[in-house]
Order: sequence, then C-alpha cells, then structure tokens
Amino acid sequence: MRTPRRWWALPACVVAGVAVGGGYGALKAPEYAATSYVIVVPAGKSDPAAALGFAQAYGRVATDIAVTGDAQVWAGVSAPTLRSSVQAATSPDAPMISITARAAEPARAVSMADGVARALILNSSHVSGSTGVKVVQFSRATKPSAPVSPSAPLSALVGGCAGGLLGGLALLVRPGRATRAEARHSGHPAAVPGPAGAQHQPEPETV
Repeated sequence: MRTPRRWWALPACVVAGVAVGGGYGALKAPEYAATSYVIVVPAGKSDPAAALGFAQAYGRVATDIAVTGDAQVWAGVSAPTLRSSVQAATSPDAPMISITARAAEPARAVSMADGVARALILNSSHVSGSTGVKVVQFSRATKPSAPVSPSAPLSALVGGCAGGLLGGLALLVRPGRATRAEARHSGHPAAVPGPAGAQHQPEPETV
C-alpha cells in the first residue's frame, strides 16, 4: 500500500523545522533591551489633568522628536536606526512614558533609550510655556544583563512545532489527491455510489 509512505512527511518537516529554527537562533546576533521612564508633570498653575493627555501625545511622537533633536548624537546611531529600534509606550492611568530601545550591545540600548528620553525632556522645556506641562526623568535605563532575543534551543523548539504543524496540514490535504491519483494509475474509476432510486429492484413473480 502507498498510504503509509505519506507519513514520512511529518517527521521530515519536524526535523527540518528544528534545523532551520536552531540555525537561525545560533546565527542571529543577540538583542538587548533597555527601558527609560519619563513622566509628564504640570508646569506652574496648569491643570494637572492636562498632563495625562500630553503624555499620550508625547508618546506618539517620541521618536520624531528624538530624530529632530540631538538624540542621534547622544545615542551614537543614525535616524533610521533610532526610528526602527526605539518604541514608546504610555499608560492610560498615569502620565508616564516608557521608552524601550533594542540593540546588539547592552550599552548601545541604554544610550538610545536615555537619548530619546533626554530629547523629550529638552523639547518639553522649550514649549512648556504654551503646553503648560513638562517632561522630567523618572528612571534612567539600566544596562541589561541578558538578551531578550530567543536562544538557539528555543528557536529550534519553535521551528520544530511549526514544521510539525505544516507536516500535519500536508497529510490532511494529500489523502484525497493520492486516492484519485491511484485510481487513475490503476485504470479503475473510484466507486461512486448511485442514487437511492437507482438501486436494483427485484422483479415481481409471475403466476
């Protein structure tokens, strides 16, 4: 029978997934993440509730302000690298902004996160007269001790699971096609049940 031979695809896909995932995890450079925190506070006698709204606004344009400011010089990276490697997140309950930078070196991740935070602080001080708020440093970024990118064993595990899933899907799709192919090669059409009314009826007995 040809049907059992199709099952070799499942372990083959698992092995291929493990090899690809493990190779990717071993060859990819480790990535480190550092996070700096700033907080928006009211300046002078402005409404404290306005700080929350300005925190949301600053969080959306954090990388734009950093690129137009001096964050590139402080971080030692180009503008495209700063845009692609730094993300800002805000809280709906507090006027705080977290600035996370990812880099292949721990020190570079710290300098990028703190550079963007410094650019926000400097920009807010220039426009505090019109906005009524300013950004202050809440917590500087700390040097990460371990990478955040997946390790080679974890990448191999993920690759093996993905390969097994693809192999299982292939087995679910192929049986119908294989049956039709075997029927064509054997020269006999696959049996197709006829309608219920076309079944043979016994002839009535004659007296």
